[in-house]
This record gives sequence, C-alpha cells and structure tokens, in this order.
Amino acid sequence: MAGHSKWSQIKRKKGANDKRRSGVISKHIRALTAAVRSGGSGDPSGNLSLKNAIAAAKSDNVGVENIDNAIKRAVSDAGGGADYKTVVYEGYGPGGTAILIESLTDNPTRTVAEVRSVFTKRGGSMGNSGSVAWQFESKGVIQVKETSEAVQEAAIELGAEDFQETEDGLEISTAPTDLYAVSEGLTSAGFTVQNASLTMLPSSTVEVNGPDAEKLMTLIEYFEDLDDVQNVYSNAELPEEVEA
Repeated sequence: MAGHSKWSQIKRKKGANDKRRSGVISKHIRALTAAVRSGGSGDPSGNLSLKNAIAAAKSDNVGVENIDNAIKRAVSDAGGGADYKTVVYEGYGPGGTAILIESLTDNPTRTVAEVRSVFTKRGGSMGNSGSVAWQFESKGVIQVKETSEAVQEAAIELGAEDFQETEDGLEISTAPTDLYAVSEGLTSAGFTVQNASLTMLPSSTVEVNGPDAEKLMTLIEYFEDLDDVQNVYSNAELPEEVEA
C-alpha cells in the first residue's frame, strides 16, 4: 500500500521555500567548505561529511561548477577563512510542535540571538539543549522510482532498515553510515535512484491545522532565511493546502 512520506513532505516544503537561489547556493558553499576542513580532505571518497554535503547540494540543483569551485577554494585556503562550527538549536512552535535547527556558524553568539529572536517574534519558544532532540533520529533516505519486489529485496540485502511505497515510488531508510552503500548498490543494480540524502526524521508527528499550521510555516520560513541556518526540522503533520 502506498503511504504518506514524511521525507517527501519535508522536500516539498523546502522546495517551496527556497526561492532565493543565491541564498541556497551560499548555504551549500558554506557546508562544503566546513566539510572539507572538518574532514581534512577535498576527496569525497575519503571524506563522508563532504560526500554528504555534495549530495545535499546536488539535491537542491546547485551546479557542478559551483560545487567543484567551493571544494577547490576550501582546499587551497585550508586553515584560513571563517571557522564554521555546527550548532544545533531546539524549541517549540505553534500547536506544540518540536523544532530542530541545524546551523553552520562562525559566530554562535550572533546566531543564537537571531534564532531566539525568530522564536520570540513568530509564536514559538526556544528550548534548552536536549529538550526536543530526543524526538528526532538521523537517517539516510533514498527515493527510488521502482517499487517492485526486486528493488525491495535488493535494498534489504544492501543493508536498508525499512522501506515504504509512496506516490513517488519507493522510500528507503538506512542508517546514516549506510546511505551511500545502499544508494550506489541500487544504482549499480540498475534501479533509478532519484534522491539520496541525510535527514532528521521525527519518531512521531503532531497534526497541526488552521491558524497554527500557517503560523508554523511562517516560523520555519523565517528560520530558513537566516544565513547561518542550514536545515530546519519539525514533527508537524501539515495539511497539503497549507504546504502548497
């Protein structure tokens, strides 16, 4: 049976909100730079963080030339430039929803002030570290066009944890470290991998409707417009008309 895909909902929302292409590219260049420096290499085959950053950039249609140039600059400028650190912020949105915000920042004091301001002005409240993170789990998610038993069996043999038929095909979840082994294995077997990305999936969702749903979408959009914010996750189950 085809089911509802939490990942597809996240991707639709992200696609709807990422109107400013220059801002999107800038965020990915920052992520690529940080991955090169933290992993100590510009070679994705030996730098999993960089491999993840490249896949994320490609999923948002960042050009190969932009990606290659960002990696080259990061390698040639090793030890110089801004020192980006990953900082995660947590809080609550309208309707009792949990919100997890991933940032890459060279100034955590600035970033926490900006995040707190959005929470305060847009109907949310900032939480302490650990207040909502326990409700999310890091997962690899692969979208495959085919839904046959053959692709399901292949996914299991390659190490997939679970799969679900959706209106877009087959959604496969993996442990974060197994994402690319499963994705590349399915591609080698001749199946059509449409997307392979790391994400944070909620263990359960909260239905949010009416004014609260619209307020939550606005809150998330303001977070996504912050330069230092890379990803925003929530456990909200929103009506399709609100997402649209």
